[in-house]
Amino acid sequence: MTIRVGISGWNYPPWRKVFYPEGLPQKRELEYASSKLSSIEINGSFYALQLPSSFERWYNETPDDFVFSLKGPRFITQMKKLADVDGPLANFFASGVLALKEKLGPILWQLPPTLGYDKDRLSAFFELLPRTTDAAVELAKQHEERMNDRAYLSTDEHRPIRHALEVRHSSYENEEFVDLLREHDIALVCADTAGKWPMVDDVTANDFVYVRLHGADQLYVSGYDNQALDRWAAKVTRWASGQTPTDGKTLSKDKAKRQPRDVFVYFDNDAKVRAPFDAMGLADRVGVGK
Repeated sequence: MTIRVGISGWNYPPWRKVFYPEGLPQKRELEYASSKLSSIEINGSFYALQLPSSFERWYNETPDDFVFSLKGPRFITQMKKLADVDGPLANFFASGVLALKEKLGPILWQLPPTLGYDKDRLSAFFELLPRTTDAAVELAKQHEERMNDRAYLSTDEHRPIRHALEVRHSSYENEEFVDLLREHDIALVCADTAGKWPMVDDVTANDFVYVRLHGADQLYVSGYDNQALDRWAAKVTRWASGQTPTDGKTLSKDKAKRQPRDVFVYFDNDAKVRAPFDAMGLADRVGVGK
């Protein structure tokens, strides 16, 4: 069981001279952030396919025990809405994802608020997802021609690949959805969105939990005070020990099997430079601070 607390992204101009020391070169910001936290969620991959050279650079700029989570492309989740995505999925896994090697953590798929629950659509998408690095290589080999001169098609070792799903529509608040995620071993993201979208505590993946904290009172802006961080620390500790928190909302009457789980927590309240400080505060509370 490992708890990792980090931030969503790291390249934010307002963070300079506040979180990042004055005079720190921009090219060293990842190095600095990774010295303070144990994980970062790469969100640039949501907006555009990245280059293998970028993934290789990020791997080299971070400590040996560091882990990146990776946000899946919005082209797949927001534009294609998970349908007819064989080619885009192959392109994504050919873009250099596997260059992160042992530092590759869970892959996050964030659905748009306009996409309601559809069991068949979700099931078909889940069936496409590679669950090992070897499977990801085979999928990546099916990339579109435009990727020919920039495809990364190898893995240094056979490893499992984890997937997490963040939803933003109330129709997902049903027990069948939880059962479907458990059937496919997909983590349901517990997302704090200041009450705007569903926040559910059900554990659906066999060996990990994924949490995104977008703001306590105002989306992407407000920070988490000491009381809020204490509350989240208690929840994280409970998840890590194999239990389900009892102070939030759950959809299934059946609790997940009680066993230790890895927990990944990312603060996305970046607008007021709260994310890195809140992340360090939570990390200290759960005993994984640097």
